[in-house]
Amino acid sequence: MPWPLGVFENSYSFTSIQNLQFVIQELIEKDIQPGIYQIADVESLSTNEVIWLMAVNQKAYIWNISPDVIKLMAKTGDKFRLPLNSERLRKLTESYIVSNEKLKKALGIEKMPFTAVEDMKKTFNSFL
Repeated sequence: MPWPLGVFENSYSFTSIQNLQFVIQELIEKDIQPGIYQIADVESLSTNEVIWLMAVNQKAYIWNISPDVIKLMAKTGDKFRLPLNSERLRKLTESYIVSNEKLKKALGIEKMPFTAVEDMKKTFNSFL
């Protein structure tokens, strides 16, 4: 299935299960200050990068359709209640990035032990 929103640049923070396990283990073993901590992998990934990773042994089809055409389609979706509307387009194309600096400082580490790419490759390969 082609991804028609390839022209949009965005980034998301991810948390691999391995990093989540690492953080839980560290919280059990260490006494850190109470507070709100955000868990995130080292790097953020774009939707296009995730699609390339999901393709595994296949060709990823990412279309770079003009943003103006996509936005026009979304406005049409607003009027006719189609699956692609302005709200969904916004959610699919904006960035959601969090900082894990507070958590890393509390745990006394420089970076998380695993990357999002490593864990996603492992996950997607397990589906084969």
